[in-house]
Amino acid sequence: MKKLIVACINQVGTVGRSLRLLCLLVVSVALLHSSSAFAGNSPFFKGEVQGQPAEKGLPQLVQNVGIDQHLGDQISLDLPMRDENGNAVTLGQYFGTRPVILVMAYYECPNLCTMVMNGVCSGLKPLEFKAGKDFEVVSVSINPKETPALALKKKNAYISGFHYESQANGYHFLTADEPAIERLTKEVGFRYQYDSVNHQFAHASGIMLATPDGKLSRYFFGVEFAPRDLKYGLIDASNQKIGSLADKLVLYCYHYDPTTSKYGLVISNLLKIGGALTLLAMGIMFYVFHRRSKTQAQRGNLQIGNA
Repeated sequence: MKKLIVACINQVGTVGRSLRLLCLLVVSVALLHSSSAFAGNSPFFKGEVQGQPAEKGLPQLVQNVGIDQHLGDQISLDLPMRDENGNAVTLGQYFGTRPVILVMAYYECPNLCTMVMNGVCSGLKPLEFKAGKDFEVVSVSINPKETPALALKKKNAYISGFHYESQANGYHFLTADEPAIERLTKEVGFRYQYDSVNHQFAHASGIMLATPDGKLSRYFFGVEFAPRDLKYGLIDASNQKIGSLADKLVLYCYHYDPTTSKYGLVISNLLKIGGALTLLAMGIMFYVFHRRSKTQAQRGNLQIGNA
């Protein structure tokens, strides 16, 4: 490329200074463009010129947005709330006997919160478990300015939209003042920021499962939640008080992985069950063969005695 520059300069040596500079500029641009083929050797592709990586250059608004897993931590059940009818309640009123699916959202959210709640309702629909009987769904608004009237409107939309009229008592849409919201979001690891320009909240998507006594049991991230994961999560959170014997046996082979927020097959437990079944089958076969040979021996002795 150096020879190319020199040749270009020689060709325009008799031309005015402005044309010489123009030629240098054109060749320099060509050189820069062609160097993309050698990105590994160029400082322009090592970060010195490009600047910080994308994960370090996120907008300030979303730098502190996310969900941290606080598995095993206790939620404060004395937090004051308001239900969708405007009644003063505490968070603990929805705990005590059943596991709780906790959704941190806000009811005027234009996109993400609606998708999360849709994912919860869709994921629960195939299950034989019923809200209000086997578990509770509690949604808490992170916007202290939202009212119970808005919460009731949102609840009615989901109840009618998913035909959950018979389970309406198991779905709760709460609002609260800022101190209670801040305390709860910190306890469950829900980090969010308010966008004063667009008047919206920047937040991540996910839900939490809590035990009947208010300990965080499982986290599921995203906007769609597999019915199998919700089912096993609810069984786990209930301390296996719900679900059939078959469910609990299957759950022995599926364990929750906090890194993926999903339930995966545990080969070691599966092998243990296979080994136990093999030993049981061998024991039954031994017993059958032993009884059969004993019976045959008794018949042989009987025939000899008769003779």
